[in-house]
Amino acid sequence: MAFPWGALLTTTLVFLVAFSLPNVHAAENNTNKYNKIGQLRKHRPAFAPTGWKKAQATFYDGDSKSFGGACGYDDVVKEGYGLDTIAVSSVLFKDGLSCGSCYEIKCTDSSKGCKTRKSPVLVTATNACHGCSSEHLDLAKPAFVKIAEQKAGMVPILYRRVGCKKKGGIRFTITGNPHFNIVSVGNVGGAGDVTQVQVKGDKKIKHWTNLKRSWGQKWQTDVMLQGETLSFKVRTGDGRHSISPKVAPSGWKFGQTFEGKNFVN
Repeated sequence: MAFPWGALLTTTLVFLVAFSLPNVHAAENNTNKYNKIGQLRKHRPAFAPTGWKKAQATFYDGDSKSFGGACGYDDVVKEGYGLDTIAVSSVLFKDGLSCGSCYEIKCTDSSKGCKTRKSPVLVTATNACHGCSSEHLDLAKPAFVKIAEQKAGMVPILYRRVGCKKKGGIRFTITGNPHFNIVSVGNVGGAGDVTQVQVKGDKKIKHWTNLKRSWGQKWQTDVMLQGETLSFKVRTGDGRHSISPKVAPSGWKFGQTFEGKNFVN
């Protein structure tokens, strides 16, 4: 019987071609791992705590609708921040750039009214204290009484900036009118401080469009958003960004709140 050299040659060629061709599907699935010049993308790390700083802390009274003042949070509880909030000095406030950033605070001297055996309190910057120095933090009363006696009035503290851990996703509330839209951004995790907000639709607004900071964490645009299925991109002070695709359906109404993807810290 003659040996089937033709069949062997064909099988060998098929085998060699199969192993020499690039894995096209793998390449297609991994293109997002590389930047424009072919370098492997580096994911930004979660927000890392800063060093401890000395300061003095006081408190102010109010409620969920007033603790959000200068940052534009209409209700700090509904927007995911709770009552453990803080008004920061103009130096820290930075014209609203620090809104949403988180701090860990511990009271340091029991002889001056500190509850030194209590755990540090985690607070979110939601307001401004324009009369405060950079070494003076004004806590919402519910947060202050967790670390100090109310009668103490002012106490020595240590504080540091930390990452924000929030339940649920970033919240987008759209208000205004067909020709002028305000998007309030809240419940932001990670660094917490929003530096850029972009929006994209599915009809006329097919590219990412920048919103302009109106004040605090209220962002505005005169682009017609009605009738569009909206996606949002949020960037925080540490350079990380989160994309929330198609969170608002085309039939959205002014006053509605939509929840998107949050940062993990």
